[in-house]
Amino acid sequence: MKPLFLRNHRWILLFLVVPVLAFSQTKTESPSKPALTWKDVAGFKSIAGFGGTQLSPDGKWFASVLAPPDGDADIVVQKVGDTTKYTYSIGSLGGGSTPVFPQMSFSDDAKYVAFKVFPKDKEKKAAAKTPGKPLPDKVFLIELATNKKTEFERVKSFAFNGEKSSHLALLLVSNSGAGTPPSGGSGASDTPKGADMLLYELASGKTQNIGNVADMAFNKAGTWLALTIDAAEKAGNGVHVRNMSTGVTMILDNDKARYQSLGWTEKGDAVALLKGTKDEKFKNDRFAVLGIKGFDGVPSVTTYDPKADSTSFPKDMTVSPNRTPFWTEDLTRLMFGIHKLELAKKDEKKEDKKDSSAKKPSDTELLAKLKADSTIKTIDDLTKAITKAKGSDSTKSASKDGAKDALKDDDKPEKPDMAIWHWQDRALQSRQQVSEPQDKNFSFLAMYDIAAKKYIRLADSALRSITPAPKYLYGIGQNTLPYDLQASKDGQSFTDVVVVDLKTGNRSAALEKHYVPNGFANPQPSPDGTKFFYWADGHWYVYDIASKTKRNLTEGAPTSFVDVEDDHNVRKPPYDFYGWTSDSKAGLASDGWDVWMISVDGKKAQNLTQNGKRDKIRYENRYRLDPDEKGIDMKQPQYFHIYGEWTKKSGFARLDGGQTKQVLWEDAALGELSKAKKANVYAFSRQSFTTPRNFHVSASPELTGAKQSSANAPDFSKYAWSPGTRLVNYVSDKGDTLQGALFLPAGYEEGKKYPTVVYYYEKLSQTLHNFSTPGYSGTGWNPGVYTSNGYAVFIPDIVYKLNDPGMSAIWCVLPAVKAAIKTGVIDEERIGIHGHSWGGYQTCFLSTQTSMFKAAAAGAPLTDMISMYNLIYKNNGISNGQIFEASQGRLVAPWDNWEAYYRNSPLHHVTKVTTPMLLLHNDADGAVDFTQGVEFYVALRRLGKPVVMVQYKGENHGLAKLPNRKDYSVRMMEFFDVHLKGKPAPEWLQKGVERLQMEDHLDKRALMED
Repeated sequence: MKPLFLRNHRWILLFLVVPVLAFSQTKTESPSKPALTWKDVAGFKSIAGFGGTQLSPDGKWFASVLAPPDGDADIVVQKVGDTTKYTYSIGSLGGGSTPVFPQMSFSDDAKYVAFKVFPKDKEKKAAAKTPGKPLPDKVFLIELATNKKTEFERVKSFAFNGEKSSHLALLLVSNSGAGTPPSGGSGASDTPKGADMLLYELASGKTQNIGNVADMAFNKAGTWLALTIDAAEKAGNGVHVRNMSTGVTMILDNDKARYQSLGWTEKGDAVALLKGTKDEKFKNDRFAVLGIKGFDGVPSVTTYDPKADSTSFPKDMTVSPNRTPFWTEDLTRLMFGIHKLELAKKDEKKEDKKDSSAKKPSDTELLAKLKADSTIKTIDDLTKAITKAKGSDSTKSASKDGAKDALKDDDKPEKPDMAIWHWQDRALQSRQQVSEPQDKNFSFLAMYDIAAKKYIRLADSALRSITPAPKYLYGIGQNTLPYDLQASKDGQSFTDVVVVDLKTGNRSAALEKHYVPNGFANPQPSPDGTKFFYWADGHWYVYDIASKTKRNLTEGAPTSFVDVEDDHNVRKPPYDFYGWTSDSKAGLASDGWDVWMISVDGKKAQNLTQNGKRDKIRYENRYRLDPDEKGIDMKQPQYFHIYGEWTKKSGFARLDGGQTKQVLWEDAALGELSKAKKANVYAFSRQSFTTPRNFHVSASPELTGAKQSSANAPDFSKYAWSPGTRLVNYVSDKGDTLQGALFLPAGYEEGKKYPTVVYYYEKLSQTLHNFSTPGYSGTGWNPGVYTSNGYAVFIPDIVYKLNDPGMSAIWCVLPAVKAAIKTGVIDEERIGIHGHSWGGYQTCFLSTQTSMFKAAAAGAPLTDMISMYNLIYKNNGISNGQIFEASQGRLVAPWDNWEAYYRNSPLHHVTKVTTPMLLLHNDADGAVDFTQGVEFYVALRRLGKPVVMVQYKGENHGLAKLPNRKDYSVRMMEFFDVHLKGKPAPEWLQKGVERLQMEDHLDKRALMED
């Protein structure tokens, strides 16, 4: 789940008056199918969201991963155009353990596919009961023509050798736990990081084992393999390169050192890495930078070792292991990071080795000595003698020294553990605490000029951030330091932009106090690296680096590029910037509807798409089909995602030769367009609320004749599902024309009214055609499961007015629900509301302003805007104040308008609540402090209002642990079932659960879910 306030939604103000109601296609649903229960959800397989699909380079195969919320996943490799299909179980991607992402790869010649196979769900759950038990992954290699499978055990990572496609390399996990990269930071462990690497020849099946490999990387062509060796005692450590055509391996550097951070150039003609050695004076390893090039002949090594540079490299610094070194494009310079050296602490005083190793006499020897001592006359003499006999002179000496040391330690005052919050801190102490690890690992950009044999520092404390522009002629530096203090208060972002010559290190000021209302306003460098686009005061500008001049490019344009629909408290933010053209002569930008080409000479701003604003179709984003492109090549067809603002249709538009054509345009959600690497074959997804998201493959640039190449949600047809959706249009109380998505319940009958849950989070009507994959979300909410169980679901849009975030929900949601009631679908006597985070705030506020709703479930809600303003957003350490003033809060500072804070705080109106409430708030919530939920709960309880709050220990803003996600999903539906369907209340909801009975209660609930 994305953090509160930081979601990147588009806030739409609509300008046309449209009919009150629009209908979408409705399917007939068989009433005989059972509803999908929360228990069924556990095994409901669907295509994994991240890394779950891949099109082969030749476009002939499509792979997809089907994973359930709790259980084992499958990979399905389908041949496009026929029925050939291979299915393999790949173990658990999550369940009761930490989620993992699918890992799969086709060989570049599309003859093979390899993928990770993870431990099974049962194995992971059993291992969780005995921590420390290793569960290594496997890799399966499949020959696509024959379905021949080759298995490899204990694999950490794997890779085909690029374009050559002759080998598969597999880095294993050693039995000792090696095979993981060094952690960097203040110094790497002496534990060897090397493990066995298997080099498997695809054609012959022959395997070579190379030992003690810490890291491996092929160049792009796959003709060379770079390896770092890290063995016990650093014996034989070094960097090796292997010619993949001849099989010859060369040792290019060899030392008692640690080699790490391999990085090839994009072309694959050079590689850079780090070499670290111990220095007892310092905590850190001391690193040198190695650059290897000349792969068209015999590779050569360039080494820059700061220890040998006593004139230019700062003596109190070293090369940082936290930044991978890289070559400039012309292979004349090596770039890397540097950071401070930390002195090692002095060893504590050691005991004298001779004395400490002296042999102690045995008890028998001591007793004999005492018996022979004729001076012992009394018990007191005996006691003294025993004491003396037990300690030799050396022991006494050590004891005296130890006593002195102990005395010294005792005399030392104990240090307090504290922080000092100063009013002039550039960032809150809480923010500094959160960012401390990255601050410790921060490195300053530096470079080494090989021809001149010269070290040049590029970044320093006055200019920490420098991003190299293409071609490595210049770097774009940004300095926010003068504005950090104010930004930490009001959230408004400013920066000084500085141009750095990447050959000399010279700097020149470009923009002073540049305002950044959103990310697109930042400098956008051209493909030739000589200029950059930037946004200022409602216009696009270009800055020419060589001449140090800037030009307003859009002051004469026949449109505005200001995002007038962004209702946050920022000034003139821009719409999207799609990127530069490849010839560096123009940039493509959005006016919210169309795609405009803006020439850098300022002479032309041309509308390339024409119909966007006219037909209310948004050209939302451009698809980068070639991952290696350098700018937008306007000689090649360009594809854009298009979306109907009023109709909710979507599809793709193709811009070619100056003409734009809609190639697909449907009452569905289309997206995720990609292209095969080596063929004009395209894959895209299609879904609707009634049809699972599936992928289709077309061999036509027009995307015609596409064939479905995935089978998502194989159990979908077993259950009752929503027969369709309706689009409800309404006007807010402030005159904004808006829309809401109404999802019909399974088994819907015309004329019958249904219990309804209203859900909201700013603007979500664009989800009308999104398939609701059954799962256990971190908020307990899933519209598909609710519609399957006989609920209608309504999701209206909310737009905001400054200083009225709560009242804005009243002005938008109430008229939306009234419009939806007119459809005849919603039973006005059985409406519930639910939202989480910002939506949880809206839920609490709505409950204080109306009695329209019969139940309200609020997750992690803000309830007191005054106390919330001065609390910390713990997940990142910033103050809520800056979020309130420049982001989701849509408020000015409280002392500038106390009344706005009072009237928009649910707590201020708590006496008006008549709706039964279910609150979810977790004690480790790092977005909305736990106290916000507690404040509202205690106030409602004090007033005798029906309220239950559930708290999951140790959980953050959304639920992460699967048992907790399952549990809350069930409880929230039980809550709505009671109040909207009239079902009997479970005991936890009716009477609560005493602390001493909680364990038994949870045991019974867990058994009920299994």
